[in-house]
Amino acid sequence: MTVFFHELRRGRTALLIWSGAIAFMLGVCVLIYPEMSSQMGDISQMFADMGAFSEAFGMDQLNFGEFMGYFGIECGNTLGLGGALFAAIVGASALAKEEKEHTAEFLLTHPLSRARVITEKLLAVLAHVCLLNVAVVAVTCVCIAIVGVEFDATALALLFLAYLILQLEIAAVTFGLSAFMRRGELGAGLGLVFALYFINILANLTEDLKLLKFITPYAYADGAHIVPEKSLEIKYLAVGLAFTAVGIAAAYLKYRKKDIV
Repeated sequence: MTVFFHELRRGRTALLIWSGAIAFMLGVCVLIYPEMSSQMGDISQMFADMGAFSEAFGMDQLNFGEFMGYFGIECGNTLGLGGALFAAIVGASALAKEEKEHTAEFLLTHPLSRARVITEKLLAVLAHVCLLNVAVVAVTCVCIAIVGVEFDATALALLFLAYLILQLEIAAVTFGLSAFMRRGELGAGLGLVFALYFINILANLTEDLKLLKFITPYAYADGAHIVPEKSLEIKYLAVGLAFTAVGIAAAYLKYRKKDIV
């Protein structure tokens, strides 16, 4: 597991920065809720009556005046977008950075098969994503305990699970893309995240675009469904898991035969 632990050490600074930033933002969102709760009733009604804007972000289906509705919108978007960006960065750079930094030849001259290199790098990427989520969940739970607000444990757990799966899917897909890259173009991974995020918004706006939900992981990580229904949408989740498998398979198929320069 030499490559695995090397990758963990190599990415620890980015992990600490991203984990700290996302956990801090979620912690602040939770801590300010008691101060905002007295005004949430009017705010919730105002957001629910904003037509297409409300539908795009699920505000018409969640009660912004209750903690879980507030958390599903405010904190959910922070973790969903921020966590996905981190997953895209670590995934897209995992294999491509060896060529960008001219360390590929040194790495591949060691008695390690390419399959083992891919496996250990993939495990390191997944570990980074999981560690970020552990930190975020821990800080969020501590802040919830501090403010003493009532919450639905099942809905909260499903929200965190959905965003973890979303981030793992993004990491796997960008990991697959990194096998085709030579210079570690992070822009491709970041662009993919924003594209998928806005595709979900478009799909929420009109029934004519509902099929787009099958290509974006934000469809099964939608707090507007998870909080009231206390479940994930399995049809979208199944497609997301298929994309995850395709991304991992692509990495193995391409990198094992890739001409490293």
